[in-house]
Order: sequence, then structure tokens, then C-alpha cells
Amino acid sequence: MARTALGWGVRDLAEAAEVSPNTVTRFERGETLHKRTITALRTALETAGVDFIDPNGGGPGVRLRRM
Repeated sequence: MARTALGWGVRDLAEAAEVSPNTVTRFERGETLHKRTITALRTALETAGVDFIDPNGGGPGVRLRRM
């Protein structure tokens, strides 16, 4: 959801997070990854302007930060 909100493809996120496109695909399929890899993906998305919304009864979500 966050990647799509930015208009990014798998390769865009992979480059921003300094991981392989295969790693992004594995993450999006829900496969288990190292914590540092998940942190790199989240940091890349947050740096690009994504805010992660905590679940509050309706499930997790994302929104773009106003810049």
C-alpha cells in the first residue's frame, strides 16, 4: 500500500532501501525477513513521505505526509 501510494515500483523501493527487488517482493508476499531489512524498507518509505497508521480497530494503514 505504501509503495503504491508513492507511485513507486518494486525497483524504486529496492533502490531507496538498498535491498534487492527480490527482497521487496518477498516482503510483500509476507515472507520472513531480517529485522534490519524491514527497518530499511520502512525507513525508505518514511523518508519518502509515508506515515504508517497504527491499527485502531480498523487495521493498519498508511497515508502520505503533507510536505
